[in-house]
Amino acid sequence: MFRPRTLSILMEELCRLPGIGEKTAQRLAFYILRTPQERAQRLAQAIVEVKEKIIFCSRCRGITEADPCALCTDASRDGGLICVVEDPSDVFLIERTGVYKGLYHVLMGALSPLDGIGPDQLTIDALLARVERGGIREIICATNPNMEGEATVLYLARLVKPHGIRLTRLAHGLPVGGHLEYADEITLSRSLEGRRDI
Repeated sequence: MFRPRTLSILMEELCRLPGIGEKTAQRLAFYILRTPQERAQRLAQAIVEVKEKIIFCSRCRGITEADPCALCTDASRDGGLICVVEDPSDVFLIERTGVYKGLYHVLMGALSPLDGIGPDQLTIDALLARVERGGIREIICATNPNMEGEATVLYLARLVKPHGIRLTRLAHGLPVGGHLEYADEITLSRSLEGRRDI
């Protein structure tokens, strides 16, 4: 099929994005082609700027434009509480709830020996350094509820428990608006285990 070379290159690059297949890439490419020049330039500039200006916070490993990040330097946040997440995007998800008022630590993944990801590939040493500096009373593990996330939590528990710090895990259970008939056995069992008083 004939396609101008520049359009083909754009589609190939769009296909490299997660969740973007060939048809979606084609639809996006034609959208960009039809959009006004200044809007396309703003999109291109935004991509360039995010690559040039976004860095990882030296304290929490979250993404920021200034080091340390705004969350780490916010005096109103509870410095004795650290929520451990796998990915910088998880910080945004938790912040959107408006409920959590502590600090964060981004592991940059989860333990996965089959994929060659061990403790040295994660920021576990930086988390332990924060623990050893003192002042932390609780670490909330907000890793994904899969085998890798669970393995990471167990590994962290072995390292953190000797410091006398409370280690907790996000509750797992049924989604709001969900029906019991659609829940799998593991979700139901975790819902039962994680029940609380009313």
